[in-house]
Order: sequence, then C-alpha cells, then structure tokens
Amino acid sequence: MTDWQSSPVKRMQVAAIAGLGYPLINALGHTLRWRVEGLHHLDAILVSGRQPVMGFWHGRILPATFYFRRRGIVVITSENFDGEWIARIIEHFGYGTARGSTTRGARKAMLQLVRDMESGKPAGFTLDGPRGPARVAQPGAIWLARATGNPVLPFHLEASSHWTMRSWDRTQIPKPFSTVALAVGEPLEVPRETPDEQLEPARQELERRLRELESRALTMLGRLKPAPTTDNADSVRGGRL
Repeated sequence: MTDWQSSPVKRMQVAAIAGLGYPLINALGHTLRWRVEGLHHLDAILVSGRQPVMGFWHGRILPATFYFRRRGIVVITSENFDGEWIARIIEHFGYGTARGSTTRGARKAMLQLVRDMESGKPAGFTLDGPRGPARVAQPGAIWLARATGNPVLPFHLEASSHWTMRSWDRTQIPKPFSTVALAVGEPLEVPRETPDEQLEPARQELERRLRELESRALTMLGRLKPAPTTDNADSVRGGRL
C-alpha cells in the first residue's frame, strides 16, 4: 500500500478529482475542431499488422487523450497520488494502464507494455514525462520499439486558443471551441537487432522529428509560414475517425 492509499482523505480526493475530471475533459473535447495531417502513417502501421508506440510531449496530454480515445492504447501511469487519478480518468476514455514510472516500478511497467503490444495493443508515451526535463525524450519509447519490433509514431498538437499552466511541461489546455492541429510524423523504426550504442542517436532523431512536427502544427494554424514537405495530408473534422 502506498502512502496516499493509507490516507482516507487522499483516497477521497482521488475519487473526487477523477469523478470531476472525466466529464469536464469529455465536454471540452466535444467542442474542439480538428485539423489533422499525417494520419496515413498510423493507418500504414496498422495495415502492416503492427501497432504504434505513440510518442508526444507531456504538455499536450489533454487533447491527445481526447483525440485518441477508445483505441485500447496502453500508457504508463505512476503509482503515486497523481498517477492514480490520472489513471482513473484515462481509463474512462478507453485507455489501458501499466503502473510504474521512471523512478519507481519502471521495469514492471515496461514489461507489461511489451506483453500488451505482443497481444496486439498500441502503446502511448509522454516522451518527456513524468517529470521532465521538458522537450527531452526519455529512452523508454525507443527501448520498447526495439523490444517489440513496432515503430515509434511521433505526433504533436497545438491549439489555436488555449490556457498554459505554470507547470514544468507548460501544459496546454485548449479553450472551448478552439481548433487543435494534430501533426503526425513518419514512423521511426528501431529494429530488434539495433545495438545499444545506436539507441541514443535514435532518441535524438525522435526529438528532432518532434521539433519538426511542432513547427508543422503551428503552420497548420497559420502561425508559421509553410515549409516544403513531401508528406501527404489527411484533413479530419471532429474528434473521432
């Protein structure tokens, strides 16, 4: 039993936060409009018979949770107080959870993700979570891709109008009826035979692609001039496909 579980007050707080959080996020999500590019990369992975290791920055967790709901994606959530109410909320959105973090229970959570992916489930990673530093990818997604033979699928989201929290990750909360741009990038392959010394270059490449996707998402909202690209675009309205 963890420290928060031994406290009746903390248990009540977890239940209250989860009970309020899901309907609020769900209601907000249904007001959002979506512009989506690159979703064909996800389709191609699924057609090939594999599953994606979906990777994005922690600060975009709210719109990502809503858009990719009901897909059976399994994510790591911490075993602490915050991790518990987060797990309860995202489970309402159809996500599976592997309990652990980079500081506690990491091996157990990663092994569960391997088993889940081998049984045909996609995985999701907040690449710089759970505590940062912000915009620095941790190696977990690269390791999981090598262990399972599934590619990392990077993506980024930007809202046209939003609140920004004063947290380490500068969490972005889209305002009601705003437009959210979702840019999905080319899958990053990490073959099973990849030697350990090549994992760090792969991690750096993942960071580079996330920076490019952020620029693309901002361009989709008209905040940056468009850059030349060979990527095909899929435009989608609404939070479900």
